[in-house]
Amino acid sequence: MNIPPSRLHQGKPFLAASPGGQGAASNSDLTNRKNLLLLVQLRWLAVAGQVLTILVAQYWFAIPLPLAEMAGVVLFLVGLNIFSLLALRGNRRISNAQLFVALSFDMAALTTQLYLSGGASNPFVSLYLLQITLGAALLAPWSTWILVVAASACFVFLIFVFQPIAVPHQGGSDLLALHLRGMFICFVLAAGLIVIFMTRINRNLRERDAYLAGLRQRSAEEDHIVRMGLLASGAAHELGTPLSTISVILSDWRQMRGVKRNRELSGDVAEMQAQVERCKSIVTGILMSSGQARGEGTIRTTIRHFLDDLIQEWRVSRQPFKLDYSNGFEPDEQIVSDTALKQVIFNVLDNAQEASHDWVSITAERQEEKLVLSIEDRGPGFDKDILVALGQPYMSSKGRPGGGLGLFLVFNVVRKLGGDVLARNMANGACVTLSLPLAALTDGGDHEA
Repeated sequence: MNIPPSRLHQGKPFLAASPGGQGAASNSDLTNRKNLLLLVQLRWLAVAGQVLTILVAQYWFAIPLPLAEMAGVVLFLVGLNIFSLLALRGNRRISNAQLFVALSFDMAALTTQLYLSGGASNPFVSLYLLQITLGAALLAPWSTWILVVAASACFVFLIFVFQPIAVPHQGGSDLLALHLRGMFICFVLAAGLIVIFMTRINRNLRERDAYLAGLRQRSAEEDHIVRMGLLASGAAHELGTPLSTISVILSDWRQMRGVKRNRELSGDVAEMQAQVERCKSIVTGILMSSGQARGEGTIRTTIRHFLDDLIQEWRVSRQPFKLDYSNGFEPDEQIVSDTALKQVIFNVLDNAQEASHDWVSITAERQEEKLVLSIEDRGPGFDKDILVALGQPYMSSKGRPGGGLGLFLVFNVVRKLGGDVLARNMANGACVTLSLPLAALTDGGDHEA
């Protein structure tokens, strides 16, 4: 099967990205976006917690607080959240520096609230540890150490500079009990936020690791395809000369009197020559596909005509016992004929014919902005183990060397086009469905010379 290099990089951009390339960079930005959103959510909890704590201290414990100044800090956090949400809605990258600045603002807001409510003697001063925990999980090491230094400096600052609060109970035991209550509330709040935060962070990390594992797998598959393409190209070069020699010899045989007089022998020689010409055509197609750029040697057509011509060519070359073909793609679309897509459909049809010699069906239809091809057969269907790992190289029940490569290439080419392949067993046979976005088939046509 021949895959033009240009087709390998179409479709969804990240599918063709390597683990160290743009795919990894975009995934890092996605992770930072999720982490910033998580900070926004935690900040909303912090705002609610501060409001509740201020109200309880002011009206339950009758501790007078500078409400106007503390309300200003709460409004600052609300404004910071709104600004962060606007940044998330845009297309700008979220970097480590932006996360660091966001945490720095949070630390500044906490320092201001502590300054207004007793300084380092406030039991909520231990919330600095929560800020450092967030930094250790989200930021680069250098940024985290800066947060550690900043938090330590703020703590020392609050020991000497703060606005004292007038505690209504002057007894030492009452003051100690009030302090212990505040410490308990701070402990519960910090523990709950750490659990929520670390759970979400671990989920983001698992998603990132799964994404990178997928990129590595696809990179390995693409390397496998490149090596197969080089092997096919080399084999095509090597086969060209002997095929041409055989073709010349067969032409000479057809001119011999003994062959001309023997109808049966003459027919066999003619059939042999036709098959040799077909082999030469296949070799030529391999060489063209391995070297051509997008737009060179391609043909403008429509999806309906492309499929009709493809099925007619497959009928002539494979001569199936019975082929049911239904082309219901409406309205039609202009595309550029592509060898890779043609070979993909040929591969699926060949597999269906091998499994079901007496009947094969192919149906084409349009579902919104997708071309959907369904190929059915009346064979034994897919084994359960094969069905689970379908699309991986050498996963085949045919028991022959190189088996499974056809569907492996089908899955990869369709995936490069941004499409999907679905294989399933039916009551009597199997069905393979190819779903291809029209944009991947038509975009290239706009740039043709």
